[in-house]
Parts: sequence; structure tokens; C-alpha cells
Amino acid sequence: MALQNRVTPDGEIIACQARGLMMGNRGGAFHGADKTLGRRRWASKQWICCRLEFNGRKRAVMTPNRYTELFFLDEATALAAGHRPCFECRRQDALWFATLWARGRGPNGRATAGDMDDVLHGDRVDPTGAKVSWQADIASLPSGTFVRHDGGPHLLLANWLLLWSPEGYPSMATRPESGAFEVLTPKSIVAVLSAGYCPSLHPSTEVVS
Repeated sequence: MALQNRVTPDGEIIACQARGLMMGNRGGAFHGADKTLGRRRWASKQWICCRLEFNGRKRAVMTPNRYTELFFLDEATALAAGHRPCFECRRQDALWFATLWARGRGPNGRATAGDMDDVLHGDRVDPTGAKVSWQADIASLPSGTFVRHDGGPHLLLANWLLLWSPEGYPSMATRPESGAFEVLTPKSIVAVLSAGYCPSLHPSTEVVS
């Protein structure tokens, strides 16, 4: 039986047999001893996206009193859900992300993890815990952003809209030149994508990349 630990671009956590390409967590443990979730969906503001393997570490998923391991189809999915790169296992990516974050906000230098987490938490969930989305003209959005199209999450990639699924991107449509769309990727992360950050993508995107 699949555990409830797979994250969608909407930020929901579902049970799914398909394997993701990246792992992450939401700042600690929010699963029970039976490896099931209650009502909570995060332990702290520190939502990160990690490598599946790092320094040969081996561990059981959802160990009691550890953190709740979560899995993503790819990095673009993790970013849409509001996760940032991990400073330990993905240090170079995290430093680049933090540099572009600071550049997009004016000052030179590099943003700290805490500063990013404070902003991101308000960008990804509202006071009730519901996913925050926003409206934008599709012409202004960079590749790597997720929008809602025809009722489902789609990845913007060059001139295409790719439908998301737990297994990959099964279909695509031509990206409109303009028009208001509901954006799933948090505003602060879209700014980092606009500044030049390139998330890793599932191999099923290679047909259009």
C-alpha cells in the first residue's frame, strides 16, 4: 500500500505508487506511528526539496519522531508546492537560488534560508492552510512555472503547456500568447525563475525542451 507522501503542484499530499525524482520535507515530522497523516501538513516554515540520495545515507521512510519524507515528480513540482532547494544536499542549487532571490528583490548578496522561508510561507498557504494561487498574464510567466489550465496543473515550458500527472507529463498544448491564468507557483519563486533559475525537470519533458 502506497504511503501518503507524494506532493502535487497544488501542494496536496497524496498516496501514489509512482516514484518521484526528488525528496523533501516540511521542517519535521507530522506523521503518526502508523505512517499515516493526520490534519497537519507541515511541521515548520522550512519546506525544502532534496536529492533522493546523499552521502550514502540509508533510512526508513516516515520513521517515528523524525521528519516526514515527501516526494516530488521533479523540482518544478516542488517549487510550485512552495519548497526551496536544500542547503545541505543541494548546496550549489540553493546558493544560486538564494542569490537570484536577493537579486530580484533589489539588494546585492544572498538571501538567508530564514528570510526566504518567512516570505514563502505567506506565498504558499493562507491563514487557513489552503494553497495560495494568484492571477497573471501568461505572457509574463517564465518557463518552470505551473498554472491551472482546463482544470488541471500544467507546466509552462517554452511555447507549451504540459499536463502534470504523478507519472510524468502525458500531454501538451500550445501555450497561449496572452491571457489571465491562475498561477500555482508562489510569486516569490516565480521571481527567482524570472531571474534565471532553471529547475530540474522530469525526462518526459524532453520532447519539447
